Amino acid sequence: MRELIERYLAAYNRMDVDAMVATMHRDVVFENFTAGVLSVRTQGVDELRHLAESSRYLFSARRQLIVAYEEREDMATAHILFDGTFAVDLPNGVRAGQSITLNGRSEFRQREGKLAYIGDYSE
Repeated sequence: MRELIERYLAAYNRMDVDAMVATMHRDVVFENFTAGVLSVRTQGVDELRHLAESSRYLFSARRQLIVAYEEREDMATAHILFDGTFAVDLPNGVRAGQSITLNGRSEFRQREGKLAYIGDYSE
C-alpha cells in the first residue's frame, strides 16, 4: 500500500488533482479531523475531486512528507509533516505569503488496489 500512498502524496504535493484521483477508489471516503473534531467529510471520488480542485488554490506551494509509516492488516498510518505557503488572504487573518507547518497523521485503507479511505488528523 505504501507505493500507492506515495503516488497519492506526490500528486498532492504537485497539486495534480487528476493524478490524486487516479489513486482513489470510486467510493473513497475522505475525512479531516482538527483537534479531534471532524471538519470535512466527502463520500465518493467526485466529491473529493471537487474539494481538491477548490482547495488547491489556497496554497502557492504545499508538501506532505512521511516521517514515519506503519502498516497493519488493511490499514496504513503515515505520520506526516505538512508545510505550505498560502497563496491568498484568508478571513481568519492569514495573509498570502505566510507559511504554515503542522504535524499530523493520515490513515489509509485500500480496496481493489485503490485508496478507499483517507483520514487526516491534525491538532
